[in-house]
Amino acid sequence: MNKYKYAIEIGGSNTKIFVKDNGFALCEPTMVTAEPSPQGYKIVGFGKEAKQMIGKTNDSVEAFSPVSDGKIINYEYLKALIDHFFSKLNFKKKRDSILVLTNCGISNQEKEKMLSLFYELGFKEVVLIPKVLCSAIGSGKNISSIKTNLFVNIGGANTDIAVMNMNSIIKGASLGIGGRAVDVAIANTIAYNHGLIVGVPTCEKLKIEVGSLYPNDTLNMEVTGVDVESKVPRSYIISSSDISLVLEPFFDEIIRALDVTITSLPPEIAQDVINNGVYFVGGMSNISGLEYYLKHHFSYPFKIVEDSENVTIIGAGKLLDDEQLLNKIIENI
Repeated sequence: MNKYKYAIEIGGSNTKIFVKDNGFALCEPTMVTAEPSPQGYKIVGFGKEAKQMIGKTNDSVEAFSPVSDGKIINYEYLKALIDHFFSKLNFKKKRDSILVLTNCGISNQEKEKMLSLFYELGFKEVVLIPKVLCSAIGSGKNISSIKTNLFVNIGGANTDIAVMNMNSIIKGASLGIGGRAVDVAIANTIAYNHGLIVGVPTCEKLKIEVGSLYPNDTLNMEVTGVDVESKVPRSYIISSSDISLVLEPFFDEIIRALDVTITSLPPEIAQDVINNGVYFVGGMSNISGLEYYLKHHFSYPFKIVEDSENVTIIGAGKLLDDEQLLNKIIENI
């Protein structure tokens, strides 16, 4: 019987937890809010509550994401956030074990920090598993096969590209770009082109509801912000063409990285990738028109995986039930 009870994916946008025998148990923003106190900053909100506070509290309250580019940037905030999440679950300290999903190319120093954090939280055993392996498992791929697969996981803070077979990653890279960078770029583009300062949460909503890679898309949404010059509130209608100014360069960069990865592979492995296609997962894979855009800008066969936003944590959940496969992966890490 597999001794691991939990799997956790700490994403740049959201943290997801899967519990063995109970399923997908939690999905909340990887975010805390804090305000100054005599002893330093004091956390006043976690996860969903923290995100709801953005722009709706006094100026002294600040929002923080304790991870960036797949790295821990504030150890204590992240520890407090994860502890808060597990307080909602039936976690038994010193008894339960966990799989922690990580980005490609994570440094040994970052691995040690992540392991220390979960041991300090009270887990009996902790093992780090590359996210993209779980993406492939969740997509129904046989990662034990000699046939090679290439997965692209476009997350909140990072984009992982990994070529894999026989339970391990042959070639992997992590780009420091993701959905959060797109949100910030949208805010900057609106400020520059329309003279309107709009909050990042609004830009995230614009990305989801108006963002499109179809040419001449007519989607639009009215937003309210602050005029750059007059500093007074005003509204403006943002169209999908405004958002595509950000989305196209973002996906162009991913395509360039994929082209470099594929052309650097040995011929037999590259042929496998071409035969099997490139698989896209992660929240940004849901952008409207991505399939159209890839057909016109990407030279290789591809597939956007169904339920791309959750397929990675679902794959980790499958690993919790497959001790034999998990042991093979651990041997190859």
